[in-house]
Parts: sequence; structure tokens; C-alpha cells
Amino acid sequence: MRRDISGWDVRWDEANAQRWVAEGKWLNRTLADAVRDAAATQPERVTQVCGGRGVTAGEVWEGATRLAGALQAHGLQAGDVVAFQTPNWHEAAFIDVACCLLGLVVCPIVTIYRDREVELILSDSRAKVIFIAESFRGYDFAAMLARVAPNVPTLRHVWTVRGQAGTGRDMRDLVAGAAPLETPPAVSPDAVKLVLYTSGTTGRPKAVLHSHNSLIRATLMCARHWGIRPGDTTLMPSPVTHVTGFSHGLEMPFYGGTRCVLMEKWDAAQAAETIDREQVVFTIGATPFLQELMDVAEAQQRTLPSLRLFPCGGAAVAPETIYRVPRVLPNCRAFRVYGSSEAPMITMGWCAPGQEKLAAETDGEIVDFEVRVVDADGRPVAPGQEGEICARGPALFLGYADAGHTAEAFDADGFFRTGDIGYVQDRAVVCTGRIKDLINRGGEKISAKEVEDLLHQHPAVQAAAVVAMPHARLGETVCAYVIARPGAAVDAASINALLDAAGVARQKYPERYFFVDAFPSTASGKVKKDLLRQDALERCKG
Repeated sequence: MRRDISGWDVRWDEANAQRWVAEGKWLNRTLADAVRDAAATQPERVTQVCGGRGVTAGEVWEGATRLAGALQAHGLQAGDVVAFQTPNWHEAAFIDVACCLLGLVVCPIVTIYRDREVELILSDSRAKVIFIAESFRGYDFAAMLARVAPNVPTLRHVWTVRGQAGTGRDMRDLVAGAAPLETPPAVSPDAVKLVLYTSGTTGRPKAVLHSHNSLIRATLMCARHWGIRPGDTTLMPSPVTHVTGFSHGLEMPFYGGTRCVLMEKWDAAQAAETIDREQVVFTIGATPFLQELMDVAEAQQRTLPSLRLFPCGGAAVAPETIYRVPRVLPNCRAFRVYGSSEAPMITMGWCAPGQEKLAAETDGEIVDFEVRVVDADGRPVAPGQEGEICARGPALFLGYADAGHTAEAFDADGFFRTGDIGYVQDRAVVCTGRIKDLINRGGEKISAKEVEDLLHQHPAVQAAAVVAMPHARLGETVCAYVIARPGAAVDAASINALLDAAGVARQKYPERYFFVDAFPSTASGKVKKDLLRQDALERCKG
């Protein structure tokens, strides 16, 4: 373990670090270095397209250096945490680069999170600053932060993005009133650069820590494996506050010379228009995005000829979805990929001619990770035998902010226990289930225990068990089995009112409630969630 400048203890292997630098697996530089080079050599090159407007490398550098100067003037120092909760807006790149210049840790927060989640993340990360959309899709984020901020003792500043200029509380005011940072401090590429919160099985999100070196490795390997070249245009519908959107949407244009169209909100018809208009060659997203894009293309008789690649994952991907792609989009190859915030892109997909069956029926090809599959006692199993998937490699995270979480997640050889069940055969990974009690709602991981804990706060709820249930678009969503207290009455409306009052993100609300007298359980009293999941499946069929 090593104490980072941020104050967190991180996993560290000096021999591996030196080897990965020597082999070119770690670039040993930061995003700020890449943006500085791009602005110096190609200042007019468009790196992101946002709201129909091209944003250039020179513009990002100018905005980021001014924002860094403003942050420094407000007392921010290396290791401090800066959070942001914005849609897919180019200003997120300004924030990211400014933080890199100063050695600050950036903490993206997805826009669907509300009071409860935002307060927890800001408090746990010890954030000193947050940038927010003043409002977005009808929600008042400024009002939410007014409620949350007094409960976060470390938080010094709340600034809006695209808010009311001239108030001194908007990013435009900061950038306009600041001189560019003249002498950036030395920033170690091995320092923590990103803290990203992901759902944990305990109900409390886990803070994933990445360095500058680890974060970009998977993205660059994807570009190499998939043949994404400088000058290619990509489309990013996934949130830039997720690891995929953050890496491919905000950072890849500067490392890989690409041009990324940022999509504020997924709309399949708009995506099809954008792909044709901007000559997009690559996009990546959850399974429903691919399904809906094909539906639109088929209905409109569009073949989207520029589109070459569409890796997808997160939610389950039916083989027929992958087989359907060349029938609808002849120039496009779609394939399943597998990874997580902790281990981005453990697999990168089968995309060569003749690999269609592998692309459709496995979760991808292992490219840059070592993968081992182990039994319940941690012993490696034979090829093709099912067990827990474990991985290690140069793109692996540095551990969690909570040292206890880190200790639980790694074995003695430095392999990360993913909590996913599956098997490996000839470098192909097939995921078959989960150890973790998580619900995969269209790629969003939701802790069943967190939702159960909330439901148990209802005075009429004696017990609640939350499981996944099938969903036509999202793959699966939240379902709750509830036992009422004797003599008490409880219904979905009153439980949802409690969730409203708690400020819970909407995707955590159960889609269906089943009020029952008892749960199936083991002899020791443990709820048999496999039977509840099966029951939910049967009820959905009915």
C-alpha cells in the first residue's frame, strides 16, 4: 500500500509500475500533457461536438487553464477533490483538464442521483468543490445543492455550469475573471486522478480510485484493438459521469486524435441523424441503445454506412441482437464487451471477420488483462469450468477509498474479485451470473440492500426483499417483495412517497411491488432470492 497525496491509501506494486512504463503500457503522462500538446500543434482541431457546436483543442486548453487558475486562487491544492454533476456538456472536459493541471482528484456524479446519493458521495469523498448543472431535464440541481451543502462540512464552493452568468457563482464567471495558470505544479501520473462511486452490495457505494496511468490504458487499448484512428468521429451517448463516457467522451479525443459528438440525452432517431450527418464510425453504449438504433434504422430504411463499430454491454446482450446488426447495418460490427469501473474492458470484443459467433455468444476476448476463474475457496478451476471471474492488469484500479473494501476485493496475487460468475474458454469470457446482490438496470448497478434498507424505514413494512425482474428494454429492473407488519396496511404509493421524501434516485424505485405473507428461506432463515427472482419472472410472463 502507498499513501497518495489525496490522503487515500492505494495498492501499489513498484516492480509492475516500472515494467508497465518500460513496456509502454503506461504513458507516464497526464491528460493535461496531451491537451497541451494538441493545443500547441492543432489548436483548431475539433475535439468535441456539443449541442451542434465544435469545440477545439485550443478552446479546451484556454478554458481549462483559466479554470485551473481560478481554482488555485480559491485555495485548491493537489489531492483536493472536485466533483461535477453535469450532462454530456463540453464544460466537463474543462473541469477534467483543469483538475489534471493542478493535481486535483475529479469526482463525477451521475445526473440521476438526488439528495441522498449526492450528499453521501460529497461527504465520503471529502469534496471541496462541486460544479452542477443549474437545472437539467426539469430538475433543479441548484435547489438540491442548497439542501445538501450544509450537511457536507468539507464543501467550500458550489458553482453552476450554464447557469446565470454575472452572479459570480457560474463557471463562466470563474473562467472570465481568471488569468490562465502560468506555472502548473508537478503532477505524478501515478497519483489518484479519479474517484468514481459504484454501487456496493452492502448498500453503501464504493469509491473506485484510478490514477492517470491506469485510467487511460483501457481506452487506448480499445482504440488499438478496434482500429479507431486519428480523425475518426465517435458518438458518446453514455454519461460522461460514467467510466465509459468519461474515458471515451472527455479524454480519448486528446489521446487518440478523435472527434467525439457528445449526446446530452439518448434518442435513437436523433442518434441515427447524428451518425449520418457527422459520419460517426464508432459508438459504445448499453444494450438498449443498440436495439433501439437498429429499430429506427430499419423503420427508416437507413443503413448508417459510416458506422463501423458498436460494442455494448452492461445489460445482458441476446445473441440475436448481435446477429441482427449486419442485416440492418451492413458496415457495422457489434459485439459484447465486459468490464466495470474497477476493471474497464476486461474483454474488448470479437470484431474480426469470421468471429461473429464469438461476438454474439461470449462476452468478449481477453486482451490486456490476466483473468483467472476460481472456486468458492479461491482455487483456480479448469478451463471451461464455472467460477468467480478475477482479473489484474495495467488498467486495473488502485483500490477503493475504504481500505477494508480494498482488502476484501483482492486476493494474495493481486487479482481483483469481480463478483461475477462465469468461465473462460480459449480467451473468451462467458458471464453466467453474479455473486454480488446487484441489479443491473440497463447497465446501472443498483444495490438490492440499499433499496431494502430504504423500504424498511416505512413504519408498516416488517420485511422487504429486493430482486431483479425482467424488463423488455433495460434487461432487468427493481422488484420488491414486501411483508406488512401485523395489523398494518401498506401499498406502493405510500412506499414511493417515502422514497420521494428521502431524495432517492428514480431508477432505484421498485418497478413492481408484490405484497406477500412470507419469503422462501433456508433452514437458517436466509431469504432464497433465487426463488424470488424465478417468481418475478413467472409473474412477468403472466
